[in-house]
Amino acid sequence: MGSPIQTKNQSFDVLVIGGGINGVAIARECAQWSKRTLLVEQNDFSSGTTSRSTRIIHGGLRYLEYAEIGLVRESLRERERLLNQLPHLVRPLQFLLAMPKQSCSLKRSSLAIRTGLWLYHRWAGGKRPASDDRAAFERQLDNGNAWSIYSYEDAQCEFPERLVAEWLAESVDAGAVVCNHTQLLEISRSNGRVTGARLRDRISGQEYAVQASHVVNATGPWADAVIAASGISVPQMIGGVRGSHLVLPTFTGAPAQAIYTEAIDGRPIFVIPWNGQLLVGTSEVADSNTPDNPQPSAQEIEYLFKSFARLFPRSGLTQADIRYDFAGIRPLPFAPGKTSSAVTRRHVLHDHIEEGAAGLISVIGGKLTTAASLAREVGRKLGIDIPEPVNVFASPAMEEDVDSTVRQWARLVACKAKIPEGCAEAIAEWHGRHALAIAHAASFDERLREPLCPHSCHLVAEAVEAVAHESAVTLGDILLRRVPVALGACWSEECSREAAHKIGNALGWDQSRVSLELTQLEEERNQFLHPRQGQHLDPAKGCGSPASALHSETKELS
Repeated sequence: MGSPIQTKNQSFDVLVIGGGINGVAIARECAQWSKRTLLVEQNDFSSGTTSRSTRIIHGGLRYLEYAEIGLVRESLRERERLLNQLPHLVRPLQFLLAMPKQSCSLKRSSLAIRTGLWLYHRWAGGKRPASDDRAAFERQLDNGNAWSIYSYEDAQCEFPERLVAEWLAESVDAGAVVCNHTQLLEISRSNGRVTGARLRDRISGQEYAVQASHVVNATGPWADAVIAASGISVPQMIGGVRGSHLVLPTFTGAPAQAIYTEAIDGRPIFVIPWNGQLLVGTSEVADSNTPDNPQPSAQEIEYLFKSFARLFPRSGLTQADIRYDFAGIRPLPFAPGKTSSAVTRRHVLHDHIEEGAAGLISVIGGKLTTAASLAREVGRKLGIDIPEPVNVFASPAMEEDVDSTVRQWARLVACKAKIPEGCAEAIAEWHGRHALAIAHAASFDERLREPLCPHSCHLVAEAVEAVAHESAVTLGDILLRRVPVALGACWSEECSREAAHKIGNALGWDQSRVSLELTQLEEERNQFLHPRQGQHLDPAKGCGSPASALHSETKELS
């Protein structure tokens, strides 16, 4: 992480404000093309909209209805690139499209749907055969409705926080300076052009200035507020839409595929296997409030659960079984008079030269899937000659190679760190090739081989790595984003307490620091996820190998 001492009065080619997936992708692109780059984020990287998403990497099947052919094709190309470049984090996921035949809102013929799915498959390269295993799903469906079910493929990034962490490390390796917990006070201007910014370190309270030739406002739902705070007059850019999600336990007979279906009002929603649980979302509610801590309303929670229960009446779940709920603000382009579903998901770049701020660009919209292509577009806008990457479509053989590579990494991690291969695989899936460096560090220090909590295979070594090389500062940075075990089904206050002491011991924190970090972690986690008391899984049923197994197997390996 950069510090006020490092950055005070320094000059940069590019200042990127906002450390979500778009801001980090932009900083990475600029740094890799030898631009001296500073990235600042008021909270922690990926702690805003990125961590509150539906966590899918998709072409946007629904965008076909609005004739956004270019966006769908761009998204599918980017999906394939991510599958190739980050195969441990972005994995293919089979989807079932389930439509009630009596739908009032989706009066589409079977031929139209099949044609759309065929185009979707072709534009993605048409390499993977579509699976059509519907039996488990159909057994759970509401027999009171007749359903039309179609199969297609997209992808999932279960932990976009980890994707951001990898791109962040690559940005730093390319020479970027990155500062989280750093607030923008004002974008500085002179003679109609941006000259830099005034910043405040939110941990030390120190204020300082930096110079920059170009400024990119990639703050998502905060974009209008950033411009207003700098005294730049511009029409409203962002039309905030709140999207809420529920996290539910799995149930007997739950499908392994993701489900794309209609909610009770005809809107599209997803039910997706995620992190040993089920992720249900999302709502679409206009929200013009300050986006610092969006909260699902009681009506949204009821709406999402009723939509889930309509699809799965035999699940045996009630609203009392909800484990978590969370909400984020989509920074869609301001489009008065349009329904949120009809507003484009294509990003827009607003050049502020007409408002007396040449060199300032605001990013409006964007999504997980297209962050890299957005970054290339921003780079070109800044004058960098960035070629378009060559398309490489994944094939089933390539995906088998990926699984083989991850297993190979896991075997090396298990051998080096003296941990079970099952636990090593969990580490390899989060850290990719860099898992080997984590295992190397753990092999020299018994404290680093300790599991973070009794229910987890993830190690203290991962937390130390997060601070050393992934710009984590707080316990929340570590456990909610770099090593996101606190998003798991089994996590509890006791887990937080144990992890805080183990991590604090490894990092040399004194007891007062440990206590403060623990309190702040629990506050952040509760504000984000609203965990229900008593809704944690039995560790033996859903959290992977518990620590007791890790210790016993470690003895056998050693």
